[in-house]
Amino acid sequence: MDDNNVLTRIHGLVEEEHKLRQELAQGKISSTEEHARLKDVEEALDQCWDLLRRRRAAREFGNNPDSEQAHSVSEVENYLQ
Repeated sequence: MDDNNVLTRIHGLVEEEHKLRQELAQGKISSTEEHARLKDVEEALDQCWDLLRRRRAAREFGNNPDSEQAHSVSEVENYLQ
């Protein structure tokens, strides 16, 4: 997955996030459903942003960005800040 593919995925996930919030506001989905689906979207976004940052860092330090792969949700979500 190259940077453009990752960015395309990010934009799609952001659109999905906005759609979920809109569906909740319109009463099309419950807050429980919105919360569960948003959690999945947010985790996928975290993975994408992490991958994009690591690809950019690899490129900056002269490494092959294509060797970077997405980390698992549990790994990304448990990074220390």
